[in-house]
Amino acid sequence: MRSDDARSLLPIVVPTAAAGAVAAAVSGVLAGGKGAIGAAVATLIVIVFMGLGLFVLQRTAKSLPQLFQAMGLMLYTAQLLLLFIFVAVFKNTTLFNPKAFAITLVATTLVWIGAQTRTHMKAKILYVEPDSTKGDKPENPGPKS
Repeated sequence: MRSDDARSLLPIVVPTAAAGAVAAAVSGVLAGGKGAIGAAVATLIVIVFMGLGLFVLQRTAKSLPQLFQAMGLMLYTAQLLLLFIFVAVFKNTTLFNPKAFAITLVATTLVWIGAQTRTHMKAKILYVEPDSTKGDKPENPGPKS
């Protein structure tokens, strides 16, 4: 991972982890130790899934920019489906509190999406990459009148 990729990931992961810590504390108070474990597992799953998705999306943008938008839509759909599958699979678990798990999963996913949106809006992204090495005029200047 390049350093600018890591810099774009940090402002997204930190609020998500903080929301997960708050959810673990609240779940620990309301549902006991199993609630805290459920919230911690949900936070970890969201950070891993969404982080891998962001990494894949950045790689796609660099190698196949024409597929970026379609890949982004497909990726978010797949991520949300996978998170839904996790909730369905662990619905009746005794390892942790499934209600705390599900609520934390949804809450940290929303925090991740909000932090990612904020980070993208604050980023200074060039829409056109200037080519300063070429000082030539265009070869086809257009019709002459």
